[in-house]
Amino acid sequence: MSGNNSSSLTKKLKSYVAPFEIDGSREFHLKSHHPGEKGDLDKERANKIIEANRDRLRDLQERLYANDRWSLLLIFQGMDAAGKDSAIESVFQGVNPQGCEVYSFKAPSSKELDHDFMWRSTVCLPERGRIGIFNRSYYEECLVVRVHPEILAKQRIPAKLVTKKIWRERFEDISAFERYLARNGTVVLKFFLNVSKDEQRQRFLDRLEDKSKNWKFAMGDIAERALWDRYQSAYQDMIRHTASRHAPWHVVPADHKWFARVVIGSTIVSALDALDLKYPTVDKASQREFAKARSILKQEN
Repeated sequence: MSGNNSSSLTKKLKSYVAPFEIDGSREFHLKSHHPGEKGDLDKERANKIIEANRDRLRDLQERLYANDRWSLLLIFQGMDAAGKDSAIESVFQGVNPQGCEVYSFKAPSSKELDHDFMWRSTVCLPERGRIGIFNRSYYEECLVVRVHPEILAKQRIPAKLVTKKIWRERFEDISAFERYLARNGTVVLKFFLNVSKDEQRQRFLDRLEDKSKNWKFAMGDIAERALWDRYQSAYQDMIRHTASRHAPWHVVPADHKWFARVVIGSTIVSALDALDLKYPTVDKASQREFAKARSILKQEN
C-alpha cells in the first residue's frame, strides 16, 4: 500500500476511533456514551469496513512479527453478554495464530492469590512482535472485587494495607505499570464494550432459548445483573482514573455488534499503522549469500 493510500485509510478509520477514545485529557462521564450509537453506518457498509480491517490487520500483524521491536496488548472489558468473545473472534479472523495469543482470566486460583493482583496478567504479556489479547484482565480487581468486597477479604493482603484508599492505589499502580509497558515498546489499547441493560437482557434470553447457547448462561449472571448500577459506577471511576495517552480506553457502543467490530478493528489498525512498521532490511553481505543460494537452487533443475 502506498504512503498516500495508507494515510488516507488511517484518516478515514480515525472517524470510527476518535469519538470513543478516552485518554484522560477531558472529564469522563459514562452516561454520555450511548451503547446504541452506530453513526451513519448501516450493517452492509459496516461489514465491508470489517473485512477491509481484517485484510489490513493480517498485513500489519506480519510486519509487527517480522519487525520484532514492538508488541501490542489489547484489553477487553465489559458486562456479561457485552460481546467480548465474538468481537475478538471476528476482528482477528484470519490473523496468523503464531503471532497472536488470547488469555481469558477467570476467578484467581490459590497460587495466583499467593501473588500480587497483577502477577497472573504480567506473566501473560506479549513478547516483542506479538499481539496479546486479554479477555478480562487485571482491571477485574477494580471491578468485580470492588462490587464484591468479600472477595477482597480473601486475597490475603495484610489487613493494615486494605484501607479506603485501596482503589485509588490500584488505579495508580495500574497506570504506572501501563506507562512502564509503553516505555518498553508495548502499545496498550483498552476496550470497554458498553452494552445497555436492555440489550443484555435480550442476549440472556437468546442464550436461554437457543440450546446451542445454553452453556454460555449461568444463574450467577442474573445475580450480577442485579448489581448493574454498582458496576456502571465502578467502570466510570476506573476509566476516569486509568485513561491516559499511553494507554487510552475506548468506550465502544456494543448494542450493535457489527458497529462494535468496526470501532475495535479500526482502532487496532490505526494504532499499528501509526508505528510505520517495515520489514527488516537485508545487508549487502547477506544479499550476496542469497544470490549464491539462488544460483544453487536453480542449478538443481
